[in-house]
Amino acid sequence: MFDPIEVIKELVSHPSVSTDPSYEAGMQGTRDVLTKLLDGMSLKVEVVPTDRHPVILAKRTGPDSWPHVVIYGHYDVQPPDPLDEWNSPAFEPTMKGTRLYGRGVADNKGPMMAHVTAVGRLLEDNPEFPLRITFLIEGEEEIGSPSLPAVLESHGESLRGDFILLSDTLNPSEDQVAITTGLRGMVSFEIEVSGPNRDVHSGMYGGSIYNPLQALTEICASLHHPDGRINVPGFYDDVITPEQWEKDEVAKLPVTDLEFVQAVGVDKIFTANNRTAMEGVRYEPTLEINGIGGGYQGPGDKTIIAKKGFAKITCRLVANQDPDDIQKKVFKTIRERCPEHVKLTINAFHNGLCYSVVPPGKPNTPANQNPHLARAFAACDKAVEVAFGIPPLYTREGGSIPIIGSLNKALGMDCLMLGLGTGENNLHSPNESFDLSMLEKGISVSKSILKAVAYP
Repeated sequence: MFDPIEVIKELVSHPSVSTDPSYEAGMQGTRDVLTKLLDGMSLKVEVVPTDRHPVILAKRTGPDSWPHVVIYGHYDVQPPDPLDEWNSPAFEPTMKGTRLYGRGVADNKGPMMAHVTAVGRLLEDNPEFPLRITFLIEGEEEIGSPSLPAVLESHGESLRGDFILLSDTLNPSEDQVAITTGLRGMVSFEIEVSGPNRDVHSGMYGGSIYNPLQALTEICASLHHPDGRINVPGFYDDVITPEQWEKDEVAKLPVTDLEFVQAVGVDKIFTANNRTAMEGVRYEPTLEINGIGGGYQGPGDKTIIAKKGFAKITCRLVANQDPDDIQKKVFKTIRERCPEHVKLTINAFHNGLCYSVVPPGKPNTPANQNPHLARAFAACDKAVEVAFGIPPLYTREGGSIPIIGSLNKALGMDCLMLGLGTGENNLHSPNESFDLSMLEKGISVSKSILKAVAYP
């Protein structure tokens, strides 16, 4: 049986940055490690080519009467920049106490290995373990998974199972595990407002033409009510109000509203619809101005009217909101509110589906919930309490993993998302790390889930 820690170190040593073609050797090296490992577990491994980075499919087949679990992970990582802020080389795995440092160790190579190891140990103990298993490990999660929909279309029937299992979400603390029940969707775009054909003298032209930066800021300011609600007609039409049990779970999170915002240097919370801070980032949709610019940016002043300005905007969507519908409503509103004296251009970037799942035994649990998924949730609940000493919380997460919604839409499968990291892991930042004390606990929980499904 392989040593999962050594495998994680080997995976981290391969710089698998999907967005940068200069890291292609690292992408290939990571795939080689994984395919060799999965093949050694007697799984049928297929490397599915795509336009960019291949998808690894590793299957354990069996009778149709056996349940089928799909385990998702990704082998690509974020760029390591800025390199000078790392305390150790980004692609040289370094142990400090119980933490292993290196780009990709927490997102997603370490948590993914918890499930790979669980399967390896189960099959080693019982080669006849009555469960069909498919590992779906992609190489483009960090760039929006552009190639995965085509793979799902070409391999969909063979991938269709009872539920998806993954660990690519976070916990509120090292001791408190969260089982994520929702992920926010995404609409991303840029608006550009232009006026004169060049930057012009503000004394010679000021008062005679509409300043594009004034128009831009007026548009942006119009998109919210003073109380924080989004001022776009129809934006909230499809939002599902959280159930009381969801609010109760969020209230158990080990951080107060004030602590949450003070951690980033803010003294007061600002939420729409009278939400707590924790509810606001989990149950409320948002429209955020991520960047804005135009005109003179240097020291001192320069008396001009800029020829154009821009704003980059994203909307985070909650359960039941459709990104294409929201995009249409937001774009229509922006066009209607743009002054006629300037020219408006809207550049759409990407949309991502939101996703939500309800655990068994709740007032809003679907009557037709897959029984294997229900058993998996129950087993996870018990195993987390044994491994971590405290029951898990069931909460939606503020972030987005659009591919989960796409998997659900394409394959009709729900997802059990087990958190195996915290904010201390520094995902996407310098000095990314993974506490290896979480690894064995994660392996134990994963084994319990798979056993409960295999032996109902």
